Amino acid sequence: MNRTDRLYALVEELRAVAPRPRSARWLADRFEVSVRTIERDIGALQESGTPIYAEAGRTGGYCLDKAHTMPPVNLTSGEAVAMALALKHLEGTPFRAEGRSALRKLVAAMRREEADAAQDLAACVHLLGGGPIPPMPHVLGIRRVLRIRYVDREGKATRREVEPLGYVGKPAHWYLVAWCRLRREIRAFRTDRITSFTVTAEVPPLRRLRPEDLDIPYGDVEQLSLAG
Repeated sequence: MNRTDRLYALVEELRAVAPRPRSARWLADRFEVSVRTIERDIGALQESGTPIYAEAGRTGGYCLDKAHTMPPVNLTSGEAVAMALALKHLEGTPFRAEGRSALRKLVAAMRREEADAAQDLAACVHLLGGGPIPPMPHVLGIRRVLRIRYVDREGKATRREVEPLGYVGKPAHWYLVAWCRLRREIRAFRTDRITSFTVTAEVPPLRRLRPEDLDIPYGDVEQLSLAG
């Protein structure tokens, strides 16, 4: 068991028996590590804000304040990314640091597979320029081939199959960056000009979005982070 899994399991063990304590020795035997390792783990959990306290005495040990804890957080990857984007609206406010801290705690409490998927999705989201972020488009986060009806700036409509690669958000618009099978190249589609789309069952081949594919001449591009 690696340390991340052990920290999660420690909290679950203490939650299951709360408000009764578990001694460091009992926990060390349970997780097959040293008492010193358990003490370090408990210290790390306390520093992260987990309400664990030590109860003295012969029958004492570590207790979890069950009234101030949550069950495992079952956020989806899309929900985690949505929260990270929502926190962008806190930039310049007194609550910016608190918002970042809350997001880190939630991501740490997610199931491993969902947290990994959220990190992968966040790496596909890029923000351009300052200012507020517009509402997220429905296509954000879809990892399948899309059939879209797209209207260009001249009002001409085309139907295309595209392979989503990433997303760029500006204060006014979102863009879907995708491999366009019609044009056989990477193109950026303004999402408010996608008048309809269908999600196919086809998983596209792996394509890497290179830094030069996001070389936008209107400002610096920032990758979304789940670390706040």
